[in-house]
Amino acid sequence: MEAMIERCAGLDVHQETVVACVLFGPLDKKPKTSIETFSTTTTGLLALSDWLSTLQVSDVVMESTGVYWKPIWNILEDSFHLVLANARHVKNVPGRKTDVKDAEWLAKLLRCGLIESNFVPPEDIRDLRDLTRYRKKLIHHRTSEQNRIHKILQDANIKLTSVLSDIFGVSGRRILEAILNGEKIETDGLRKMVDWRTKASITDIAHAINGRIRRHHRDMLRYHWEHMSYL
Repeated sequence: MEAMIERCAGLDVHQETVVACVLFGPLDKKPKTSIETFSTTTTGLLALSDWLSTLQVSDVVMESTGVYWKPIWNILEDSFHLVLANARHVKNVPGRKTDVKDAEWLAKLLRCGLIESNFVPPEDIRDLRDLTRYRKKLIHHRTSEQNRIHKILQDANIKLTSVLSDIFGVSGRRILEAILNGEKIETDGLRKMVDWRTKASITDIAHAINGRIRRHHRDMLRYHWEHMSYL
């Protein structure tokens, strides 16, 4: 295979250590090899950066395994041209594998320009991704709690979902809070709870909430309601 990069490194990343293999030398000759192992602590990664700089490495490749590559990327991204490789695309030949062989294999592929890098967005976009993904998780958990509330209401024979399009809207929340508090809901009180934009009649809503709710239902509803509100 024709070499394209004069000085490059392959990193085999683990949770506690990272094995680095540097290939360097003229492109038309067999490269020299230098291999070291570093800790993944900040001190160890700074030592890795200094070692790569000492060897005048220009390009560095690592696999996108879990989240272990992220701290290394954060330390090295300002000093080297980094390549994040898809683990499936750079899988080593079957047989006995070692960390050193994996790092050397990555370096050989990079030296010959055979690795296509995954897209890694800038730091501010990575931060935004973390926030939006976490928000998506929270919304998913909140929806799960709302579904549990739906199931408990059905078990208590409260058909609020049949008369309100969204039982977690203004009207639905007022009625549910009254049910949670064990209040006896009269027609006049129900009329104050229901928003004027609600299409269902007060009579229909009154029939819908006339169920067979027990203390167990109220307790379970309160657990899910408080968690949903927290989320």
